[in-house]
Amino acid sequence: MHGASHRLRRHVSHFLHSWGPELVAAAGATMVAFAGGALTTIGPWYRALRKPSWQPPNWLFAPAWTLIFVLSATASVMGWYGSKNASEASILIGAFVLNGVLNMTWSFLFFYRRRPDWALVEIFPFWLTIVALMVVVKTYSGSAWLLLLPYILWVSFAAFLNYTIVRLNAPFAVA
Repeated sequence: MHGASHRLRRHVSHFLHSWGPELVAAAGATMVAFAGGALTTIGPWYRALRKPSWQPPNWLFAPAWTLIFVLSATASVMGWYGSKNASEASILIGAFVLNGVLNMTWSFLFFYRRRPDWALVEIFPFWLTIVALMVVVKTYSGSAWLLLLPYILWVSFAAFLNYTIVRLNAPFAVA
């Protein structure tokens, strides 16, 4: 029985070594995407907000975020394979986890709490985590950081859109 247990551990270890980064990245991106989507309700409150004429149509947000999550997961896998040891891989994973938490927090504040003003404050540290991801990924995998360019550009645009919505609709009451 001991031999079978050892073989199983060896197979699991090989599987995780071979597919671990991809599975972790896909699971993390999927979790953040689903949580953000669940928190993003386009209901009467959101429809009643005054928005700038240049805001993209609502249907564009889902494909944009899908592309961003696929590119981010790919960058994370490239960074993971480029890391030299478990400590470096942990730094990379930690940076992506922090970014995912702040990504979900923005959706929670803006849509669930109905506080675009609070979301506007939160978007700055969220944006900084994307910069940190770009730096960490570049350290471990040269050009992989370029895959994060759409992410930082989209969140920069979202920050300006968030600012404009706050300016057009403030003040906001506690929901």
